[in-house]
Amino acid sequence: MEKLNLGIAYHGNRILDSVRTDLKDILNHNMNLVVHMFTHNDMNRHKNVMKDIFSATKDLGLDFWVDNWGLGGPPGDVSHILQYFPEAHQVSSTGEIDPVRVCFNSKRYREFVKKWLNMVREAGGETIFWDEPHLNLSEDGTYTCCCDTCKKMFEERYGRPMPKTADDDVKEFRTNSISEYFDEITSYSKSLGLKNIVCLMPKSLEFFNRMLKVSDIDGMGVDPYWVFTKEEPYEYVYNHSTDFINKCNEAKKESHVWIQTYGNPAGREDEIYLAANAAYDAGARTILSWSFRGGEACDYRAENTDIVWNVTGDAMRRLKDRHMDAERDKIRKQLNLE
Repeated sequence: MEKLNLGIAYHGNRILDSVRTDLKDILNHNMNLVVHMFTHNDMNRHKNVMKDIFSATKDLGLDFWVDNWGLGGPPGDVSHILQYFPEAHQVSSTGEIDPVRVCFNSKRYREFVKKWLNMVREAGGETIFWDEPHLNLSEDGTYTCCCDTCKKMFEERYGRPMPKTADDDVKEFRTNSISEYFDEITSYSKSLGLKNIVCLMPKSLEFFNRMLKVSDIDGMGVDPYWVFTKEEPYEYVYNHSTDFINKCNEAKKESHVWIQTYGNPAGREDEIYLAANAAYDAGARTILSWSFRGGEACDYRAENTDIVWNVTGDAMRRLKDRHMDAERDKIRKQLNLE
């Protein structure tokens, strides 16, 4: 039987007894997968705590992924390594320095990420979740990254200076900057025995086809968060998931879809049911929600976190029912019981 993975992003708590209580709550809300954050701060202050949290998760029978939350900047925290490697800042083609994001072509950043991977593995991590890698591209054609390292690499490859606005060469270079980073980093991760899962935002799907060719990426995901758009939730999630999942299947990669359970306005909580079913109808069998208790630990929390959490758990239960009903019907058909 094809396994149905239903999960949640969990962060904001490092008190072990409280984490255990939350993990049991996740189980009671019909989920079997947790995405734990492992931040720069965790490297410095919580390495052994994270090991205990990972162990507690496994002890309850939950699978888990480890998120590189904020290591290179948003999503998540601002990147703290820029204090040590100021030359690693992303730079816009306008010349403006991004104060919080790291360039993917920075060798020192790549070495830092390898150090992070070593620490995650030592803490008991088994699957790495690479969260929303992206580079900015504005409607007026300005873009990142245009730091000194990228300028030098671009000129060596294309025989001309980097332009101020994005053209086909720049778009190719940006895609290669992302994919070559993952070629190196996921190869190292795989050498440690770790699995690699990457999630792209819909606006970053320009990198998707090339990322599918990275051999050490085991799975890809997309997060079609509809709440801040004017789109109907079922249609938005289904349309952004279907082609994505089909291409993953063709490339023999696992796939997953995220459901928005943060920032949900009061009165719109039931849209979570529509979005979850859209992901399932699109073919997703790993469906996760961001985040625990409607993002209650963050300022981007849902307006009614209790309602969102109850709806999220019920939506997951309904997906489990659908999945098992389909399996039952398949078996009945094989046994000629219909």
